[in-house]
Amino acid sequence: SVRELIYKRGFGKVGPGKDRIPLSDNATVEQVLGKSDIICVEDLIHEIYTVGPAFKQANNFLWPFKLSSPSGGFNQITKHFVEGGDAGNRENLINDLIVRMC
Repeated sequence: SVRELIYKRGFGKVGPGKDRIPLSDNATVEQVLGKSDIICVEDLIHEIYTVGPAFKQANNFLWPFKLSSPSGGFNQITKHFVEGGDAGNRENLINDLIVRMC
């Protein structure tokens, strides 16, 4: 799901003004993160997923994801997830929520 998020909703901070640029080609990634041996989007995904040595630079390069509300909405946002609500730690079930929000 990290790969899907970055390909679908991924934007990078580029230039002196840190402009929000979509990650549509590898040249943008190589221009900014080439010094950290990240030359393509797949390298960026690998660095984020494995928390590699250049994670800080890769994470700082990525713009925060803008997700929409989940399809079908939330059940009860006032209750914790283990009590049947939607708030709190979902652990392994977070991917299902992310799919609904993309």
